Amino acid sequence: MVIVMKSKAPKEEIERIKKKMESLGCQVQLTEGENQSILGLIGDTRKIDPSQIQANEHVEKVLRVQHPFKLASRMFHPEDTIVKVGNQQIGGGNIVVMAGPCAVESEEQLMTIARIVKEHGAHMLRGGAFKPRTSPYSFQGLGEEGLKLLRKAKEETGMPIVTEVMCLETFDVVAEYTDILQIGARNMQNFALLKKAGKSKIPVLLKRGLSATIEEFLMSAEYIMSEGNPNVILCERGIRTFETYTRNTLDLSAIPVIKEVSHLPIIVDPSHATGKWAMVEPLSRAAIAVGADGLIIEVHHQPELALSDGAQSLKPEKFGKLMHAVKRIAALV
Repeated sequence: MVIVMKSKAPKEEIERIKKKMESLGCQVQLTEGENQSILGLIGDTRKIDPSQIQANEHVEKVLRVQHPFKLASRMFHPEDTIVKVGNQQIGGGNIVVMAGPCAVESEEQLMTIARIVKEHGAHMLRGGAFKPRTSPYSFQGLGEEGLKLLRKAKEETGMPIVTEVMCLETFDVVAEYTDILQIGARNMQNFALLKKAGKSKIPVLLKRGLSATIEEFLMSAEYIMSEGNPNVILCERGIRTFETYTRNTLDLSAIPVIKEVSHLPIIVDPSHATGKWAMVEPLSRAAIAVGADGLIIEVHHQPELALSDGAQSLKPEKFGKLMHAVKRIAALV
């Protein structure tokens, strides 16, 4: 349930209604916008009579929330959420590009790529230190040593770090080094991990699951937010369909849908969506055109030698071209 207060409602009256709803067993989230305040009620609202609330002269209207996700709903929070990471802002019309290698392989490799993506205008550095791989025999990442290298790259370039957290056992060590906790597609419904991320104040980049519906996607975000962390960035990275030509099928329609029903920012990962470097630029342009708040791109100076996902990684000159294209399109939308 949502209680929309009138624009000039006294703060004392808003607080009184808030306490009354809490006394009836509801959690209440107060959102104060430029023109009006909104009280979002979470919990069992069946005993609450909307007509009694509506009778208050300071109440504009009372609405029932139809979606199972409450905190992530735009009805609860009409204005776009802007997640601040260092000097960068994600959401609210800002276009942010996160770029770097799929996996941190060595100091020379990471520092080379970090300098390249910084030079071409990337805002954040992505790189995996702990890697979830389909095969147990594939490269699993450098672990904490990889995190240390990411920190070193951050110190030189000034770019915040985005890296994946895979499990509860390594959560604290990853949280010590990173600026954004990435929760990958395979862990989208790892509810223990979502709750742990929710108890952290570190922003979370949540990737859509392999076959997740948009509602399931937003319910996973709800898990994080319900534990007290409102700084969630959604990521569309392709879903599994019957099509085998690409690695996954990029669902660009998810971006306007998310924008309609949720206030959370959403970025797109065209690298994992397609698995093919040649498709990354056109889909990046399309993602920005339909309203995405940013991109997360894999870049490697020697993709043919990469230990992970070289086929979908852009070479430096291709990344530079993509950044020029993104800037042009962002200026038009």
